[in-house]
Amino acid sequence: MLDDIARLARIAAKPERHILGLMSGTSLDGLDIALCRVEGAGETTRLTVENFTTIPYTGSFRARVGEVFARRSVDLERLCQLNPFVAQVHADMILAALDEWQRPAASVDLIASHGQTVYHAPGAPDERTPSPNATLQLGDGDHIAHRTGIITVHDFRQKQIAAGGEGAPLAAYGDYLLFGDDRTDRILLNIGGIANLTFVASTRNGQWSSCTDIGPGNTVMDQLVQRSLPGMRFDADGGMAARGSVLPALLDQLLANPFFARLGPKTTGPETFNLTWLDAAAERSGHANARTEDLLATLSLCSARSIAVCIDGLGVSGGATVYVSGGGARNPTLMANIRRELAERYTVVTTEELGIDPDAKEAVLFAVLANETVAGSGLTHGRIAGMPSVSMGKISLPG
Repeated sequence: MLDDIARLARIAAKPERHILGLMSGTSLDGLDIALCRVEGAGETTRLTVENFTTIPYTGSFRARVGEVFARRSVDLERLCQLNPFVAQVHADMILAALDEWQRPAASVDLIASHGQTVYHAPGAPDERTPSPNATLQLGDGDHIAHRTGIITVHDFRQKQIAAGGEGAPLAAYGDYLLFGDDRTDRILLNIGGIANLTFVASTRNGQWSSCTDIGPGNTVMDQLVQRSLPGMRFDADGGMAARGSVLPALLDQLLANPFFARLGPKTTGPETFNLTWLDAAAERSGHANARTEDLLATLSLCSARSIAVCIDGLGVSGGATVYVSGGGARNPTLMANIRRELAERYTVVTTEELGIDPDAKEAVLFAVLANETVAGSGLTHGRIAGMPSVSMGKISLPG
């Protein structure tokens, strides 16, 4: 134990650290693994991605997680068993990636593990007896650290909730530290299962930076494809949506969800935006028997329009660029819809323009959070409205 503590102290004192950032999203496609070289900390942070891969999950893994994912009632024993199971799967994937990259585990200073979200429950302040904010990510860090021999920082969201946040979106902290610019405003838009954004204000304009979840990104489209076309995981390249026709009455019903009208910062998840939401809106709009292609076309525009409304609501003074990451950045139909909705007001590109693979960005940002936990100096994370300034993550030692 003392050896591990001494090792952690040496890592914290190094001018640069090699950190494996992990991300497993609500789409359950696979584990994103980004090996990052991180120099400095706080506003002096500089990061280079040395290796990146996504290792797909097996059908049996997805099925097992699906037993508890976004479900109010679950088998408690299965839930408990999943915590070490997810960690062991992730640890084996880490070791496989390091072997492929010919990198010994001893060359990695830290693992930054987001874990697998299985339920997100932001509190309901309008209720007579408000519930506390809560979220649950599986994949215990002790199991990862012990199996890999690498110090593991994990369970990031709990500290943010303890400090008064909703546990999401956490991207704002890394976005501010990596992508803040003194001269230009930047909007970092991530489209995973849920879409979220960070507005990183330049110091010149004097605005507060901000972040929020927006609403559904890919999650409902993916669920619809999986239900309608067994064996398919998602609408590849948005091809089915491109062949469909938008159903205006359904679009209106989808956008009538009260979440869209709430001011940010706010969080959501598949617990709210799912096939039940789609089916109810389809029934109300008279489109219960609509073609899958038309439903996908409408869902794609719903995501794009909600994103555009959110961005317009930021009150950014022209000239800002929107940098897109996540799986949605690889969907030409969704990207075309976003560009049309934001036409003549914003430039829309991917984070490749900032030197970060759009698929790797979230894994990279958790590497930044782990770096702050171990090597940060209590520095605030800038003027981010509604976001507590805290270091996040629990530290698990291998021994």
